[in-house]
This record gives sequence, structure tokens and C-alpha cells, in this order.
Amino acid sequence: MDMVKVEHVSIRFRLQTDRISSIKETMVALLKGKLKYKEFWALNDVSFSVEKGEVLGIVGHNGAGKSTILKIISGIMKPTTGKITLGANVVPMMELGSGCDYEFTGRENVFLNGAILGYSKEFLMEKYDEILAFSELGEFIQQPIRNYSSGMLMRLAFSIAAVVNPEILICDEVLAVGDERFQAKSRKRMMELMGGGTTVLFVSHNIDQIREMCNRVVWLDHGTVKMIGAADTVCSAYREWLDRPEE
Repeated sequence: MDMVKVEHVSIRFRLQTDRISSIKETMVALLKGKLKYKEFWALNDVSFSVEKGEVLGIVGHNGAGKSTILKIISGIMKPTTGKITLGANVVPMMELGSGCDYEFTGRENVFLNGAILGYSKEFLMEKYDEILAFSELGEFIQQPIRNYSSGMLMRLAFSIAAVVNPEILICDEVLAVGDERFQAKSRKRMMELMGGGTTVLFVSHNIDQIREMCNRVVWLDHGTVKMIGAADTVCSAYREWLDRPEE
């Protein structure tokens, strides 16, 4: 059963080519119809599917389209063409902290972020102690998160997303959060989710991590699918490409 189906997805951005230094100049040029753009296709005819319980890795150089396809699957972006079909609700772990309100306390953000992910207040109340324990924030949970360090904020955001047992989990470089000990704990939690039937789409620049944790891998190159197949096969090909001599 396919939990995620990506069919011929493309997305186009319009990049401004004029050297305009202020919003006022931009608005004047826009009103006069003199604003110049060029088209940039971040993704071009991307197709793949992910079965229930499968862990799919996505690799590629910076700018290959990895985060863009995850944002489209998460519903953050809409494709220019193509279609996404989902078999369950998605919990995205991308840009940790992006769903938080910096004036709210850590506790208040547990319920805010959880609600954004589609969970009820009752469910979050049941999970609250577990979220707090995993985050290791202690009494800081009662402080506004504007006072948090980046590491504390990441621990809170990861704890909220990782404790709710999602059916489809989207992860973009999330195992790099916090210190080394918290990274190890986060990785263990991720392995538990993967072993418990959660369908996972996983982006990481750590090829050994992708090879170890994923069933299959999609290799994106300049917005297109260069290769898709068994994790070991694709990771080996991608590693060889990375290690090629400079031309």
C-alpha cells in the first residue's frame, strides 16, 4: 500500500533579475510592468512512491530539490504541476521551531505546535509529561522560548514531533539537533518509530546514516530524479559521484 505517491511533480520559481535595492523601487517597477524575472525549475517531473512502513532516503547536492520536495509533500508548498497523494496525515520535522510562537512558554508551544500537527488538547495532555521528559528542559518549560538557546528550541520541537507516533514522518536533517548525547537519543527514537511501522521520508547529508536507516533511496540532481533503488546501491553510486575528481 502506497502511503505517499509523488506523480510528475514540478515546481517553478520566478527569480528577479533586476538589481533593485529597496521595496519602493520594486513596487515602482512592478506597477510600471518593468520588473524582470527569469524562471527557475526547482523540481522537474519528479515521481516516486513510498509504501507503508518503508523508510525512503533522499540524497543530493545542495540545491538539488530535497527540502523542496519534502515541503510539497508536507503541504507547505504547492507544485506548479503534478500531484501528491497521501494515505495518512503527515508530521513534518523540518526547520525545527518554525511552528513555535516566541512569546509563548515552552509548555504553551507544546499545545500550539501539537495543534498545528493536528492533535487534540486531550491527546497532548496525555503526552505532555513524556514530551517534557524527552526534551530535558525541566523548569525552563515555563519560560518564553525567546529566552531559549537554539539547542533548547530544537530539543523542544523534536520532542513534540517525535513523541506523537505519526503515521507518515518527514525528516530533514533533524538528527543533527542538540549535543552529541541528545543526538544519540534522537536517533534511537527515530529507529523506534521506523521499527514501529511509521512511514518515513528522510533527508540527510550523512550518507552512512542514509545507508543504515533507509530501505530505498531517491537521488535528486538539479531537480530531477537521477537514480532510485536499494539504499546500498544508490548510496554507493552517490558516494562515487561525490568522490569524483574535480574537472
